[in-house]
Amino acid sequence: WFLTGAHMKVALRPPAPMVMTTAIVVYGAAIPRAQTKAETFVATAAVQTSTGSKTTPVTVVVTRQTTEQERAKVADALRTGGTPAVAAVLKTMADVGHIEVGGSKSPLKYAYERPAGGGRIITVITASPIAFLGADSPGAKPKAGFDLALALLDLSSSSTGTGELAPAAKVRLTDAGAIQTEDYGTEVVRLTNVQVKK
Repeated sequence: WFLTGAHMKVALRPPAPMVMTTAIVVYGAAIPRAQTKAETFVATAAVQTSTGSKTTPVTVVVTRQTTEQERAKVADALRTGGTPAVAAVLKTMADVGHIEVGGSKSPLKYAYERPAGGGRIITVITASPIAFLGADSPGAKPKAGFDLALALLDLSSSSTGTGELAPAAKVRLTDAGAIQTEDYGTEVVRLTNVQVKK
């Protein structure tokens, strides 16, 4: 992946957990946008390291949206068993596309889209981590429990936008029913120049 190497002290987000925008909303709290065809999104992932900014291309292919029944099943797993239960449920579900990061492709098990202003927010989740950024650094935390990877695409009405990538994450539900991520590290992996590929 684009950020491997023992000299790079890389991670994802400030120590306090942050909400990755209603990735899973419990039982009808969000109104999904109907997807009429498969879509491909391209972006650039960037993160600051001790040696400077590192970037890599990202491609997200969504072949279909997660159904309400599937979403409820994942939400139930999250509420009752946390990240391990979510990963287990996702592994039983059919692929809904894939995400490719720096040439490494992972199947998507969850893809959910909701309107936001004049645009839309798309959340995709894999059933296993993509990469543990900074895992080779001295004092790196254990990998156990960081069983998922998530990406958030925030597109404006013109189908361009920004986003974030959590290559290895734990998840939990907030009181409001939104997914909250605990990422493996401390620096945000930002997605820039997010576009719908024509």
